[in-house]
Amino acid sequence: MAFLITRLTDELGWARLEDLGAFEALLAAPGAHCVFAPGDPARNLESTDVAVILPEIRQAFQNRFDVAIATPAVEQDILKAAGVFKTPSLIFFRDGAMIGAIPKVRDWDDYMARVTRILQLETA
Repeated sequence: MAFLITRLTDELGWARLEDLGAFEALLAAPGAHCVFAPGDPARNLESTDVAVILPEIRQAFQNRFDVAIATPAVEQDILKAAGVFKTPSLIFFRDGAMIGAIPKVRDWDDYMARVTRILQLETA
């Protein structure tokens, strides 16, 4: 992972999903969760852009969701389980179910609108 991505776990203390057990524990926890699937930052420069924007998004929503970073060891499994195929992606879960995803880098207003809609959704 690039420095800007590892900073999210090392400096901000966000969870690092090293295995599927950690992912399942996150899904079992109460509240809304965002899993950041960065992809390969060496091949996709958007990954580090999202890593920079994500703390600002969380702050704008007054920490209404927690964030975990998918490591390469589990990223493809999480993407497949969520039905998301592009990276970087922000994948939102509540009550053990996916409630929405935002693939690729977006402009600020798009993030604000999409996250608002996602957080308003009920789980099935």
